[in-house]
Amino acid sequence: MSTLKQVALAVAAPLVLAAAGLVHPLSLKTSTAAVWADMHVLLLPVFPLLALGFVVPLWRRPTRDVTGLATVVAWLAAFTYACFYSGLDAVAGIAAGTAWQHAPAGVDQEKIVGPLYRMGDDLGQFGVYAFLVAVVATCLALYRRAGVLVLPGGLVLLAAGWSFVDSHIFRPRGVLTMLAIAVGFALLTTASAAASRAGRPST
Repeated sequence: MSTLKQVALAVAAPLVLAAAGLVHPLSLKTSTAAVWADMHVLLLPVFPLLALGFVVPLWRRPTRDVTGLATVVAWLAAFTYACFYSGLDAVAGIAAGTAWQHAPAGVDQEKIVGPLYRMGDDLGQFGVYAFLVAVVATCLALYRRAGVLVLPGGLVLLAAGWSFVDSHIFRPRGVLTMLAIAVGFALLTTASAAASRAGRPST
C-alpha cells in the first residue's frame, strides 16, 4: 500500500469526527435531543476507527522482541480505547439523548441524564487514557526503525490526546483536537513508511 493510502486510512476517522463536531449540538435540551441521539448512532462505528491511526503505522511490525512488546501494548491500548470510548458514545450520547427526548415535561434533567453523563464521562476518560498509552507505545515501537522521525507525530498526538480527555468533539476545541489527531497520525504513518522504505533507523 502506498504511503498516501496509508495516511488516508489513518486520518479518515478523525477528519470525519472533526466535520461532525461542527454540527454537534453544544448542549442536550428538548430541541436537540433527537439530533443528539441520532448523531451518536451514526458516529458509533466511527469513534473506534480512530484506532486505525495506530494499527496502520504498526502493521507488520515484529512482535518477538522489545519493539514487539511495545507493538502489542499499543494494539491492546488502542483496542481498549475503542471499547471504552464507544461506551461514552452509547451512554452519554444515544441513551441520554433518547431518555431526554421521551422525558415527561417539567422533569429535572439532572435526574434523567445526570447519571448517564457521569457514567459516560468515566468510560470516555478511561478510553482516552488508553489512547494516550497507545501513543507512547506506538512511538516506542516505531523508534527502533524510524528514530527521531516519530517525535513530531508523537508530541502532536500527546497534546491532542490530553485535550481529548474532556473536549469530545464539541466545537471549537473538540474539532481542533480531532484535526490535531489527524495531523499526528499522518506524521507517524509517514515516518513509519519512510523507515520501512529505508530499511534502517533514521536517527
